[in-house]
Amino acid sequence: MALTSSPEQPLPVRTVSRALGDWINRLGRVWVEGQVTEISRRPGMNTVFLTLRDPVADVSLRVTCARAVCDAVGPALADGARVVVWGKPSFHPGRGTLSLAVVEIRPVGVGALLARLEALRQLLASEGLFAASRKRRLPFLPAAVGLITGRASAAERDVVENARRRWPAVRIVVREVAVQGPLAAGQVIDALRELDADPEVDVIVIARGGGSLEDLLPFSDEALLRAVAAARTPVVSAIGHEQDSPLLDHVADARASTPTDAAKRVVPDVAEQAALVANLRARARRVLEQRLDREGRALADLRGRPALAAPRRDLDRRAEAIEALARRARRCVAHAVDVAGRDLAHATARLRALSPAATLDRGYALVQDAATGAVVRDPATLAAEQALRVRVAARVFGAVVTDPTGAAPRGSPTSSTAPPSAVLSVPGQDPAREGASP
Repeated sequence: MALTSSPEQPLPVRTVSRALGDWINRLGRVWVEGQVTEISRRPGMNTVFLTLRDPVADVSLRVTCARAVCDAVGPALADGARVVVWGKPSFHPGRGTLSLAVVEIRPVGVGALLARLEALRQLLASEGLFAASRKRRLPFLPAAVGLITGRASAAERDVVENARRRWPAVRIVVREVAVQGPLAAGQVIDALRELDADPEVDVIVIARGGGSLEDLLPFSDEALLRAVAAARTPVVSAIGHEQDSPLLDHVADARASTPTDAAKRVVPDVAEQAALVANLRARARRVLEQRLDREGRALADLRGRPALAAPRRDLDRRAEAIEALARRARRCVAHAVDVAGRDLAHATARLRALSPAATLDRGYALVQDAATGAVVRDPATLAAEQALRVRVAARVFGAVVTDPTGAAPRGSPTSSTAPPSAVLSVPGQDPAREGASP
């Protein structure tokens, strides 16, 4: 039944507390799973007080049970143990507190934990959180290394000492958190987000020493795994020993078998790097020396060739060949000129021997018709008063036929057998001009 109240008629505390108690007492018994913390066994009392905490959320519930119920569980009922309890919620009006009155406690066995972890593994794997393609490469030489580990733990000492031994100048940003128990997952998530927001931190290491399956359960917490998957900075998981395998190993970008191995994974060894640089320098020097030796031998071979050893020798040989060819060419040209000169002299002599001018030089004359230029071979073809042109060796002059019949003039000293003719100069004709044209 709902309570009615007003500022003028408020309800007393006892009424409200009694109403809450009545409503809660009507609830039945329920099975609840959680993690046990703060167990209190007071001497002389049959009631044991403990706190049942949610392993994921920051929520807890006060639990009361009979001592016999706790003793039935045995030593398994300790801080950090996972249990399933069967109880009834109850409200105490006098103190105004809510508690769970438990009548049975069952520890969660390893088999049940493994089954739940396997179900969570399959869920995260189906979402791709274990895929190798989403994992990032670790930086070669990080400016700062973020370390999330327990307070004054051996894991912190192993990581810090080995990292500084390998690279003394490395800077390590440590965040100390709880690494087991109900508060571990939340504190690790807070430290992870803080280091992920630091721009100088290039890699984050989550380290813890070995322990039981229950001790390592915070590193299989779903909220922590999703926070690691969402981080922008590469995360290295170094939880437990080689045989331990929390789900954080599958989600992280790299897994280290131990905290010492984590230091080796994130920080290079200065001695190894110096030796590597020295080896590379020596190798480069050997390669360069071999290259220089090979090129030097090739250059020596080239210099040993006749063309480079005595370059003027071939030039001198070529010059001698050119001079010999030039002398041969001059001899050939001179011989050809001589032969041509002799042939020309012979041709000139033959031409002169066959030339009509030579005949004229011997006293003969060439008689031509002055009008047609035809050579007169028969006096019978001539007519009286016909103009002729007579060519002798010295010159050409004109003549006129006076007796075409061939009778000798009176008083002529010429024999009766010679063809009688009279040659007279043509009136008005210049003998010198006649001699100018053939």
